[in-house]
Amino acid sequence: MYIDNSDSTNNRSPNKILASLPTADFQRIAPHLRSVPMNMRQMFHRQDEPIQDVVFPGGGSCSLVKTLRDGHAAEVATIGGEGAIGASVFFGEPIAECDVLVQVPGPSAYAMSADAFNAEMERRGAFFNRVVRYHQALMSQIMQTTVCNGLHSAEQRCCRWLLMTHDRSGKDEFSLTHEFLAMMLGVRRPTVTLVAVGLQHAGLIQYRRGAVTIVNRAGLEAASCECYETVKSAWRRLLPEPGVSAA
Repeated sequence: MYIDNSDSTNNRSPNKILASLPTADFQRIAPHLRSVPMNMRQMFHRQDEPIQDVVFPGGGSCSLVKTLRDGHAAEVATIGGEGAIGASVFFGEPIAECDVLVQVPGPSAYAMSADAFNAEMERRGAFFNRVVRYHQALMSQIMQTTVCNGLHSAEQRCCRWLLMTHDRSGKDEFSLTHEFLAMMLGVRRPTVTLVAVGLQHAGLIQYRRGAVTIVNRAGLEAASCECYETVKSAWRRLLPEPGVSAA
């Protein structure tokens, strides 16, 4: 299904990159966008396989999960409605460096073939500007996550992850299993269980099998490390809101 661009103002994607484009730019790329669902655990890219499409999530949250040769895996970043999945095809990397899967379902995403994406990027216009700025924000997130995973406690990292997922999902409750969170944080499941119990006893979250509810957002922010606010600050600097021009 393609976007009807007869009235681009009313048919903009909730994805911030697409929504922030000038009307003429959006109208030009709209015929190249097709709607794709964002279902739980849906895989957009598979590690070591060619990237066929660049995907612009309409909401929800996707995890970038890197798997090592011994089978161990950990999340290196998350992408939601603010970003693009697979933009590395323009920067000389046509092969997916990690799995990209939906962790929190959201509104439909929009997929654009890698060829159409690269052609629009070569114009060096508003689309190029948005994507490059987002790519820098994503690199900042990955760098901060690397430091966080090496230096901060499992509880602080869990709080950071919950806050970022809460921001992207727009919902106080979302699906989450201990197994999945353990993989996201790169820790063992018993560690996640202890952390989740501690956060629940502190009145910050409620956890039931397969789902978590954010109860005290301010408390989570206080319990998190500096990394959450550092990443958010980078987003505010680099990612234009819809209707706001980016330099």
